Amino acid sequence: MEHFEKYLNLAYFYLSIRNRSEKEMRDYLTKKKASEEIIEKIIASLTEKKFLNDEVFARSWVLNRARLKPKGKAFLKFELRQKGITDEIIAKVLQEVQEEIPDELTQAKSLIDKRMERMKGVTREEIYQKVGGFLARRGFNWEVIKKAIDSYLRSD
Repeated sequence: MEHFEKYLNLAYFYLSIRNRSEKEMRDYLTKKKASEEIIEKIIASLTEKKFLNDEVFARSWVLNRARLKPKGKAFLKFELRQKGITDEIIAKVLQEVQEEIPDELTQAKSLIDKRMERMKGVTREEIYQKVGGFLARRGFNWEVIKKAIDSYLRSD
């Protein structure tokens, strides 16, 4: 049982850095060479104590992203899938937090404000290419990108 305690302490340390998904915890413990039996016991223990909950993790991930590093829904879905979150949980969380976070257009506009300062004297095409690429890499769709840039250019 001493191995269990060792790996459980490692799991607590890993969780102390930030909230984790079940998949992230499994991957971490596997990397630390924990046996499958120990991993299952730890996952069960952490879930029972409410330290692991994929829905809570996904919700906090989306809210933090909106606050700190805004990303489009497509990128958020991609990130959450990589972290082992199911499509059902992703859809549910994105629906639930819709009122708590700014819409994609608002987020895109706030992201391009700083970028546009550097675009003085640049052609419209270059603005669409450079700023559009910047937003696209953050998971915003073309419709949102176009509206955000158009809105900025009209107000300028």
